[in-house]
Amino acid sequence: MSIWKRGKVYWYKFTWHGELIRHSTKQGNAVVARQMEAAHRTALAKGEVGIRERKPVPTLREFFDDRFEPWAKSTFEKSCPGNWLWYRAGIRALLRYKPLAGAKLDSVGNELAAEFTAFRQAEGRQVSTINSALRVLRSSLARAVEWGVLNVRPKVSMLPGERKRETVVTAEQEQIYLQFCSELLRNVAVVLIDTGMRPDECYRMRWENIDWKDGNHGTVLITHGKTAAARRTLYQTTRMRFTLETLWEIAGKPSHGWVWPAPTKSGHIDHSSLKKQHARAFREANAHIKAEAKKANQKPKLLKPWVLYSFRHTFLTRLGKSGCNIWTHARLAGHSSIEMSLRYVHMDENAAVDAISSMAGHKIGHSAQNEEIREETESMKVEEGNEVTWRARRDSNSRPIAPEAIALSN
Repeated sequence: MSIWKRGKVYWYKFTWHGELIRHSTKQGNAVVARQMEAAHRTALAKGEVGIRERKPVPTLREFFDDRFEPWAKSTFEKSCPGNWLWYRAGIRALLRYKPLAGAKLDSVGNELAAEFTAFRQAEGRQVSTINSALRVLRSSLARAVEWGVLNVRPKVSMLPGERKRETVVTAEQEQIYLQFCSELLRNVAVVLIDTGMRPDECYRMRWENIDWKDGNHGTVLITHGKTAAARRTLYQTTRMRFTLETLWEIAGKPSHGWVWPAPTKSGHIDHSSLKKQHARAFREANAHIKAEAKKANQKPKLLKPWVLYSFRHTFLTRLGKSGCNIWTHARLAGHSSIEMSLRYVHMDENAAVDAISSMAGHKIGHSAQNEEIREETESMKVEEGNEVTWRARRDSNSRPIAPEAIALSN
């Protein structure tokens, strides 16, 4: 180490990989000056072997404002607006709870998540709403690990008891609902019921992605969606073909453009476009049901409102009951994993029997030789009083009977 005094303060200098390092300590104590030189050498050594001084961990609010929210906006605002709105709503909900917003990112875990859950429950929020925000928190922590802000992702558990969208619309309910829909809502509902599209996928339909010749009644290409698997080709039904073709002719048979144009920021309809029409359809349908029940002096069976997404669940449930195999089901649904489709597709007993029967002729199947052995075995059945003794023919490939076994049998 080399230090010297210039005026009232000490300086130090040394050579590091051929480069002269010289700095003032701004200290008048020689011991402190040597310590500062040693600290400088240590810092350089750490940098050389890939060890970096740990950066200060930001708070959740700082991470959201500086990195996570800008990433979510730039990634999803144009390509998938629904995802961006979900992220934005979750971020706002999380930042409203100040203890969580001001916590260091590496201190976020189940304890703070539980406090946030209690805070939201006190506001009267449902379990599904709370879990939606917690999923955003999980996603942000995963990005923090990916971007090197955290080394390990803290664990955040979901709140149990979440109600899932499992409403399956019956054919009778579907008919009543469509009867009281506005024209626009009826057309959208038909497409959702007959294809199982996600509502956002339906809203973003374009004429250039519709082929009137492919398949029996034409096809629709989905180019954007929730995941990469959302890109797929769907086949039109007779009812859907009639609906879309009528709209196409009314619009002047355009070669491109939105199927559902609207004076919105995106240029096409969205959730807010159909919200009031959807609620009105249920009000008018239930009013009609009450009037008819009153005439017949019966108790009315009112429609329990469902969301438009329930039409997707209805289509996938019907598709699963039709005997569709799991791979085709996942492809038509746009699922990234067949595990999602397993909720809708169940093994049919007759299909299982047919699958086993189709293996006839294999080594473990029902070959002619095995059938001959079975008949010979049946013929060797001997009755002695009330006792039945079975004697089966030994397989020519079986091992020789051990002498001990022969002695025991005698």
